[in-house]
Amino acid sequence: MAEELERHGYKVSYGVLYPALHRMEEDGLLMREDRVEGGRVRKYYTTTEKGLAELSEAQYMIRELYREVVEGTGPDPA
Repeated sequence: MAEELERHGYKVSYGVLYPALHRMEEDGLLMREDRVEGGRVRKYYTTTEKGLAELSEAQYMIRELYREVVEGTGPDPA
């Protein structure tokens, strides 16, 4: 995840990333699965239905903001 964020220009330390993941898990947005690989515990996160709904809402809000700021159009009638 840190590598993907860096690919988009965001340098996020693990000290920021892991607390964010734990908080999203506590909020019911992610589910964690612990797997032992090579003698080490690896954590794998999966988006929950609630997490997908929150993502969809955030994407809508970002599209609306983009249209208003970049394209100069008004907000969508809701």
